[in-house]
Amino acid sequence: MINTTDAFKNGKAFIAFLTAGDPDIDTTAKLLPAISKAGADIIEIGIPFSDPVAEGVVIQEADMRALSAGTTTDKVLDMVEEVAPECDCALAFMTYINVIYVYGVEKFISRCAKIGVSAVIVPDVPYEERGELSEVCEKYGVDLIRFIAPTSKERIQTIAKGAKGFIYCVSSLGVTGVRSEIKTDVGEMIRLAKEVTDTPCAVGFGIATPEQAENMSKVSDGVIVGSAIVKIIAEHGKDSVEPVSEYVKSMKEAIS
Repeated sequence: MINTTDAFKNGKAFIAFLTAGDPDIDTTAKLLPAISKAGADIIEIGIPFSDPVAEGVVIQEADMRALSAGTTTDKVLDMVEEVAPECDCALAFMTYINVIYVYGVEKFISRCAKIGVSAVIVPDVPYEERGELSEVCEKYGVDLIRFIAPTSKERIQTIAKGAKGFIYCVSSLGVTGVRSEIKTDVGEMIRLAKEVTDTPCAVGFGIATPEQAENMSKVSDGVIVGSAIVKIIAEHGKDSVEPVSEYVKSMKEAIS
């Protein structure tokens, strides 16, 4: 298992997101090693959920396609266990607390550790309510990723202190999705975080072009891209491996 923080040791990290099971689980199994080979340092694997509150339309629709195709949490875990040895990058799960609770917190986190997933990202668990989840994550050596956002303000340093893996810096208010421009002072958010932690800070929400990725990488330790990749998968379906790989290469080159 590749440690999440280690993904930032060779310069700026590119973090790619996809929804597992979109368009089907077999295509996801092909995409993961291909994205790793194309240069991703971390892959966020979204476990589909029927009410993904942090997501915009692009990822909501991907979740619906995945669920309609019969994707389940067990199928995602089994698939990742099979392909993880082919991925030369860190792997993280991104999902919602309902999914984890229904599966069983300890059962889910222990399985993550067993199959080579080094972090979990759960956007609907506020920092103050992380207790049970963070204790189990610590027990199994899985990083629970913390979020800071433009609205965090005086809470940024409280959240950043003690963070593990990386800190997910939300670039914009609202849900995920491609944005034409990012107006938030991301650099100031990260400056405040860095006063209390050495944990890498990666920026997500809205990054879609190499130019945006390059700009965000100047003030952060890495960039996170989700909706733009999911749009390519939506367009190409089972034939998305090559176009996604080309896109990931271009984004990695932009921040290198």
